Amino acid sequence: MLEAELREVFGVEGCAGVRHVDLDIQDAPEGCDAGMIVLWRGGVPVGHLLRASDGECRIAPMATARDSSLIAPVLDLPSASVVICTRDRPNELRRCLASLPRQTFPPEEIIVVDNASRGSETREVALAAGAIYVREDRPGLDIARNRGALRATSQIVAYTDDDVLLHPQWLERLVTAFDSPSIGAVTGLVLPAELATKAQRYFETFWSFGQGYTPRIFRAADFAASRHEVFPAWKIGAGASMAFRRDVFDHAGLFDERLDVGQAGCSGDSEYWYRLLANGYDCRYQPTSVTFHFHRRTMEGLAKQIYAYMRGHSAALLVQHERTGVKANLTQVLKWKPLWYLGRVRRRLLGRRVPEDHFLWQEIAGYASGILFYLRTRRG
Repeated sequence: MLEAELREVFGVEGCAGVRHVDLDIQDAPEGCDAGMIVLWRGGVPVGHLLRASDGECRIAPMATARDSSLIAPVLDLPSASVVICTRDRPNELRRCLASLPRQTFPPEEIIVVDNASRGSETREVALAAGAIYVREDRPGLDIARNRGALRATSQIVAYTDDDVLLHPQWLERLVTAFDSPSIGAVTGLVLPAELATKAQRYFETFWSFGQGYTPRIFRAADFAASRHEVFPAWKIGAGASMAFRRDVFDHAGLFDERLDVGQAGCSGDSEYWYRLLANGYDCRYQPTSVTFHFHRRTMEGLAKQIYAYMRGHSAALLVQHERTGVKANLTQVLKWKPLWYLGRVRRRLLGRRVPEDHFLWQEIAGYASGILFYLRTRRG
């Protein structure tokens, strides 16, 4: 079943550098190969072996049988809209849209938000796939996300990116995870679609979207009890695979349009999860819902991405402080994170180079730029 599902997703047996092994029919490999081996059991991923960019074989903690078990099926699932925000990537969009008709739980509607593409090809691709096409001329991923949320009519609004492929049960398992009224958001596991280049291996080693193979619930009560600390909302998941109850937008507001791609650079998703927790909603990470992401293929592209990530990260911490008044966010931005970077710079100046510092200067420059960006855009 695994091989048939993945052939359906990829259109081929797999993508370069990533191999999928079904533990129901064969034993786990004893070591890593040149890329990544994803281990599956019972139709869900339970762990992986990764040949990291530093040459080491890294083994992700395996999910237990209980951890990897599926949520009890719900006979009457709520309706779901799928929103894909895109800009000038018609080929990637076409590939992503092709995996939606294979979903075991068909979406009520597919909305493509064209975020200021320069030509007409994005519109043509969306309409050819039977999607609802929405044009948003203001650049910014969170601006586009908000446009999609306002257009969606279903009870659940699911988001994915144009540079992913979707497992056939991605949406079903994402929507099924809304099994309690307290859960306002659900995220899924994002695996690499390929690890064919040095940049892709580096990203998966040090910046992976994946948050492991064990389901987790991030509870609003735990958030409230730890307001003196920085709550790691970025561990909830990735924006390439996330869904929300439609009514959370009425209670917690929309995405902050100062954040993410086209504006601050990143972290519009994690800021919103943080805000949901602050508003009393729980968030769930459900790794049985799987997407496959195509990472940046070049080191130059990855350098720009990491700069944007840290720019968005520092801006998001300041936005979180602005919205909730939690001072730990401000202390993190102005004290603890700079001290952490200072330690890494000192280590490098002393000649102790480590692989994770390859983009250290881009990280620092992005982090400082995010603070300046926030100061220019903060609200009174």
